[in-house]
Amino acid sequence: MTGKNARHNAFLRLVSGNGAAFGSESRYSLTSKEVVIGRDPSCQVVLDAMMYRMVSRRHAVVRPVASSVDGTFSWVLCDLNSANGTYLNDQRLYGCQELHAGDRISLGADGPQFLFEYAVAPQPTIITNQVAPLPSAKNSQQKPDSVSFTQLFPIISTGKDLTRKAYLVPGILTVVFVVLMFATVGRPQANQVIVATYIALAAYYFIYQLCGKPKPWWVLVGAALTTTLILLSPILNLFIYIFRVILPGDVPAVDQPINSLTELFVGYFFGAGLMEELLKALPILAAYLIALGLPSPWRERIGIWEPLDGILLGTASAVGFTLLETLGQYVPAASLQAGSDVGLQVLIARILGLPAGHMAYSGYLGYFIGLAALKPRHAKQILAVGYFSAAALHALWNTAGHSNTLLLVVVGVLSYAFLMAAILKARALSPTRSQNFATRFLDPK
Repeated sequence: MTGKNARHNAFLRLVSGNGAAFGSESRYSLTSKEVVIGRDPSCQVVLDAMMYRMVSRRHAVVRPVASSVDGTFSWVLCDLNSANGTYLNDQRLYGCQELHAGDRISLGADGPQFLFEYAVAPQPTIITNQVAPLPSAKNSQQKPDSVSFTQLFPIISTGKDLTRKAYLVPGILTVVFVVLMFATVGRPQANQVIVATYIALAAYYFIYQLCGKPKPWWVLVGAALTTTLILLSPILNLFIYIFRVILPGDVPAVDQPINSLTELFVGYFFGAGLMEELLKALPILAAYLIALGLPSPWRERIGIWEPLDGILLGTASAVGFTLLETLGQYVPAASLQAGSDVGLQVLIARILGLPAGHMAYSGYLGYFIGLAALKPRHAKQILAVGYFSAAALHALWNTAGHSNTLLLVVVGVLSYAFLMAAILKARALSPTRSQNFATRFLDPK
């Protein structure tokens, strides 16, 4: 309807992100004044600072442009030099651009998305200058100088946000492990197990938050335990026989001379890379096969349906592998040679290096296993590239250990970069991208 009394109304509607995950209505009227979107409380559309860390404090603005002919408004979207960019219909926005009905606005490549809606209303309406914030941001109806009971005792009103936003679970686990360490003073072996487990869990939590896809904790623990049981079973001897006896995977001991780094790399490629990466991939393949026979939603929760699933289970498998290898082999050997203090140093170095070591190789291979599940027509090619590249990274790390420290640093950084690149690509490919909670640990401006 158009005419003298007609008025054009425009809205922003949240269509993805945590605010829309629970089916809540998130629709914001646009007025004759500009509307700033961001995490800063002064914005007209306020996004939760913990929930939307990829969003800048003042990320973007929607500005009205009045027509000189009939007095109606059009609206333009402008990026406010945000850290992660503003996207209009999947294209990064530089400067300003006019909005049209149905345009999709994304704050960051993996951030919340708004749909621009445009309508003509037959009657003028009074629209306040203030736009309602997301459901997670509470508007106080109290006088500015009043103090409520929940303000004095904030723990009463936070509810589920404690576990969802405040990292309560990692804090509780830290307290538990600290108490256990005090309880095991004087027992070096028990203390080493506690320290190793805590650091490994912290490293995995870092990777889990970066992946940003929920996966049941018992599935992840199951992957780690399955790898541990495989290492303790006759399967390990079979792998050793195939890769180190039949195939050229036998490498000299550390104190034995080597002919060349090339020969050493070949040995590690078969005896460490191909053997250990296949071994750590068994729990991922088992989860995929088991889930095929399960009904939905168990099939999706347990199985491997996309690269993020593969990364999460692959890195969990690496945790089980590294804990058993470190506590059962490297730490006892170092303690016998130079004492328990050296054994603890070896433990800390190996477990802290998980994201650039076993986690990097297994997570990288897990990405390709998930990608093969997502694109089954190209599964053979995808799996071959992933398996051999992960094995090559693993062999390169082991070979660098015989060379010099600088090369070891370069290979470690390279392995970590490969894992991070796989996580970023997996997040972009994820079919459940809008429901994921991917985190940025560096706070954008």
